[in-house]
Amino acid sequence: MWIKLLLVALVATLSLADKERFDGFKVFRVVPSTDEHVDILKQLTMENGYAFWTYPTKVNQPVDVMVSQEKLNEFYKLMESTRMKYEEFIEDVQRLIDTENPHITREDFGYSHKKYHTLDEIYQWFELLTKQYPDLVSIIEVGKTYEGRTIKGVKISYGSKNPGIFIEGGIHAREWISPATVTYLIDQFLTSTDSKIRKLAESHDWYMVPSVNPDGYVYTHEKNRMWRKTRSGSGLCKGADANRNWGFMWNSGGASSIPCLENYAGKGPFSEIETKTLSQYLASLKGKLFAYISFHSYSQLLMFPYGHTTKHLDNHEEEKAIGMKAIGALAERYGTQYVTGNIAETIYVASGNSMDWVKATLKLPVTYTYELRDKGRYGFLLPADQIIPNGEEVMDSLVTMFDEAIKFGYPKPTEE
Repeated sequence: MWIKLLLVALVATLSLADKERFDGFKVFRVVPSTDEHVDILKQLTMENGYAFWTYPTKVNQPVDVMVSQEKLNEFYKLMESTRMKYEEFIEDVQRLIDTENPHITREDFGYSHKKYHTLDEIYQWFELLTKQYPDLVSIIEVGKTYEGRTIKGVKISYGSKNPGIFIEGGIHAREWISPATVTYLIDQFLTSTDSKIRKLAESHDWYMVPSVNPDGYVYTHEKNRMWRKTRSGSGLCKGADANRNWGFMWNSGGASSIPCLENYAGKGPFSEIETKTLSQYLASLKGKLFAYISFHSYSQLLMFPYGHTTKHLDNHEEEKAIGMKAIGALAERYGTQYVTGNIAETIYVASGNSMDWVKATLKLPVTYTYELRDKGRYGFLLPADQIIPNGEEVMDSLVTMFDEAIKFGYPKPTEE
């Protein structure tokens, strides 16, 4: 018995030793006030020791950058010499990593929304749901990964031929609040007694996938909490940005051709098996879906297509009107303020993303991407005690969003 315990402790120690640590790393918010400042920050995206949590795009657009301990003196000198304004947002990244996710054991084999779960825990919960709600819940397999995992989700259906809504989470691996939001919504659609939530849940078929980048998500739990991309390829610069790899306007702006950068678009459109197989699954649902919702973090934004251009295309005005109502509802519970608009205007140009492909290819009228809590004080390391309040306000917004969509005649009748 003692030998087994020692082996378990040794494996745990080795696992921890393998994890990349961020002791002394700081996150700063920098505000470039000239074009030269923007260019300097863009150059820093190419250097080791700097990891941009938000990207430099234009004058007066704040940029969040994580700086390694070794680069701090260099960073301070650069800010002083260029007279760039900056503010420290996170004093020690590792300290936040160590405290963001409490160790909570399952109660009665349930699923706690007070912690961030591993991929295995999420998939095991899916199996439990199919046993608890066999007439409502089925597991769906929507794609494959480079490391051989299956991308799984659940379909929740209260009736035949209900109009469909697809919900995507976790395309960027380090954005843990995204999968947690999707699982919170799944739980609410099955258990809530609120009449408005019940109406929303029971009026649609829900295709809900908490992590469409499972390899990356597992890697953030086991090796590097700050990993963003897929895990394809070999060498030092593995993976591609799965939200820049889709086949509509691929690599036409806001993406990179350099494999080591975090917004690397990949070798070509759908070069990543994750995006290729997921797109094929989505195409198989054509005629069954009218809406697509994607969850990201952070910045508190509700965005709609497109990301490659600031031009107002397709049903821009309708989506803007629906978005305004949705963020108004979201703010009512806790006062959380969001901004809505198309991607390129609201945050920055970002081509090759999943939502744009869905909009352009499947012609879905209701398509939104949430950039969830917060505005940078925690960034990607949002404490787990915010999962539930975040989920509550998102649900409030979804109820209003789809009530408003009805006023514009959505959903249209589904195909037979």
